Amino acid sequence: MTTSNDMNAPTPIITVVGFSDAGKTTMIEKLLPELKRRGYRVGTIKHAHHGFAIDREGKDSWRHQQAGADVTAVAGPDKVAMVVNTPIERLEDARRMISGVGVDLIIAEGFKSARMPKVEVLRHAVHANPLFLEDPDLFALVTDVPLTPGAANGFAVFGLEDIPALADLIESRYLTPTASPDA
Repeated sequence: MTTSNDMNAPTPIITVVGFSDAGKTTMIEKLLPELKRRGYRVGTIKHAHHGFAIDREGKDSWRHQQAGADVTAVAGPDKVAMVVNTPIERLEDARRMISGVGVDLIIAEGFKSARMPKVEVLRHAVHANPLFLEDPDLFALVTDVPLTPGAANGFAVFGLEDIPALADLIESRYLTPTASPDA
């Protein structure tokens, strides 16, 4: 399913935030198949605070980077991995790079300070209070923590397993399907 986003409009992006070990990756692992089942192409961006490497020292693509390549891709029969040697200081920079591959939505894990729509994941075993209750970008809280009435002003609250309802909200806010030509 393609969305009606203007070709020049930036790809919609949401950030999944929360405390370390709150279950952000697990929630994304559950949300992705639900959005894919609905026909959307979804890209993800993981914030790596301390850098990362996808290659081992001595491998050919690592050697290409060491020799000065600005972009290095490793292409296999079923996937391509690309490393672009450029600083990413803002989530918007990463969004521009991933938008070029034709996705309907980008889900970023981390990037807590980004001024982007946020889904916070909160598990009682990790922390009792949300981090972003006062953040105007928070649109959903996924939690096992009982909230007092009125605590959810301005954002939706979902249980940890209520992924279809969360996908409904994301779809209604950020993924407007293109009308069929027969409509």
